[in-house]
Amino acid sequence: MSSALQSLKRSRLIHLLFAITFFTSGLIVNFVQCILYICLRPVSKRIYRKINWYLCATLYAQLVFMGDWWSRSEILVYIDKEDFKYWGKEHAYCVMNHTYEIDWLIGWMLCDRIHLLGNCKAYAKKVIKYLPVLGWAWKFSEFVFLERSFDKDKEVINKQITELADHPDPIWLLLFPEGTRFTVEKHKASEQFAREKNLPQLKHHLQPRTRGFIASLPPMRGKVAAVYDILLAFKEDDPVKPTMTNLLFGKSVTAHMYMKRVPMDNIPTSETEQETFLRDMFVGKDKLKDSFVRTGDFFTLSGVERLHPIKLNRRIHSCINMGFWTTVVLCPMIYYLIALFLSGKIVYVIIAVGIIILFMGLLYKTIGMSKISKGSSYGKESTPKKSQ
Repeated sequence: MSSALQSLKRSRLIHLLFAITFFTSGLIVNFVQCILYICLRPVSKRIYRKINWYLCATLYAQLVFMGDWWSRSEILVYIDKEDFKYWGKEHAYCVMNHTYEIDWLIGWMLCDRIHLLGNCKAYAKKVIKYLPVLGWAWKFSEFVFLERSFDKDKEVINKQITELADHPDPIWLLLFPEGTRFTVEKHKASEQFAREKNLPQLKHHLQPRTRGFIASLPPMRGKVAAVYDILLAFKEDDPVKPTMTNLLFGKSVTAHMYMKRVPMDNIPTSETEQETFLRDMFVGKDKLKDSFVRTGDFFTLSGVERLHPIKLNRRIHSCINMGFWTTVVLCPMIYYLIALFLSGKIVYVIIAVGIIILFMGLLYKTIGMSKISKGSSYGKESTPKKSQ
């Protein structure tokens, strides 16, 4: 990469233009979603969902652009070829480790490459749905918002999963059973809990919280075809760490993603067996991750049959999408900002400066929310006493 291009990608001005484009276009998308949610969804949920697919895709694709083209990051996928043929053609319940700041974005980048970006769904904390742009977009897209109170969440899960399972197009519903991102402090608390409950020890993951997984399975039966066991890893000796800040600065990372398809018919039906199934899944993830950490390869020490990586091509449409929104948003916005600065009136200049500060604040607030240090308080208090 030339030094001029590196300087451009580090430019705060360019980052400001990203922020103005994303948040302004996001509010436009939110407004259209709101109108359609109120006026169209009660009449035809199917048509509403079809249109909302494109609205979500045009918003998410701006962040995919940052991963795919701005930073030129890569994804290597390790999956059996027989499993690969189902991608993007069925409803799937994706169970993934929650280790990195950008694990959600890597998921979006992968879904974009298999034409599924507009139908990425996930479990999220209830408070997120009140946040402009992404939070509102997720609310209008039927994400499963949880309160971390299982008595309340169980009803929400059953209702929302039943709704999502009837979606006319394939969806991927993402669950992070660990509940929060991995840190050393949280891991110590997690393993203390495991010792008290005589659970399998995990070296590289937190103990999975099983009740949300179990509560989701009954409304999926007969509608969701499979559970996808997903492990995401980045090489620990890579000098560029997998963070949103590094992607924003145009620094490339390489994601390694192991995926295994488990047909829903192979998932046990009793809750006790389902809990064991999920914990065994994380034991398997831990063996793969341990092999990866020690050798740079998932399969050398894990005992899992070797799979050769697949590299899916980036799609140019995220560049086209970014170009469209940049033109639509930045041309009038820059014109009015310049007009405010050149007006000669101190009030207008203050307004212009305030707008710039607002957008930069939104950008760094959004990045800050993805930081591992901003995760939950898991592990900062005494070990939880309630069963997971």
